[in-house]
Amino acid sequence: MLETLYSTGMRRSELARLTLYDLDPERGTVMVRMGKGRKDRLIPVGERACAWVRRYLDDVRPLLAVGEDRQTLFLTDYGEPFENNRLSDMVKRHMQHAGIRHGGCHAFRHAMATHMLENGADIRYIQAILGHSELSTTQIYTHVAIGQLQAVHTLTHPARLQRHSGANANEPEVSHAQAVEALHAALDADDEDDAQ
Repeated sequence: MLETLYSTGMRRSELARLTLYDLDPERGTVMVRMGKGRKDRLIPVGERACAWVRRYLDDVRPLLAVGEDRQTLFLTDYGEPFENNRLSDMVKRHMQHAGIRHGGCHAFRHAMATHMLENGADIRYIQAILGHSELSTTQIYTHVAIGQLQAVHTLTHPARLQRHSGANANEPEVSHAQAVEALHAALDADDEDDAQ
């Protein structure tokens, strides 16, 4: 489930509602049905996540699917579909075991979007994957990644003065801690939007 969250950037409610027929590991796609705004979208899912889902389907899900099987992809230890809070609690627990103190399901969504942006993905593609109807919603991630872009620009642009801070002397330098705090604020805001 964690690999699927990170690979697709889907919301926890979207992951909890996935059925066996929504994910196509052979094609590397997943159909998100009735996402936020009651919209469907077909998005890519990476090879690594597909490999883990195949393993789950072969080795784990048959043991969990007892009684009335509603074709839900991911099941709890009791063979039931996940509810949002239970899924969040499980993800937070795994993250804490990994030494990550903050975040839950949305941390994977934000990490996917930020990492794709940092690796050169066009923000419009990220918008489509995340299911944002407005580009302005997706632009939260540009604020997280701008620090890396400024550092590369400062170090590599040929028409530079000797600088030790941000790209513009009139703009205050943004520390790593401030960028992390901004990301946490964005995570909280997106969590609130998802709950509505």
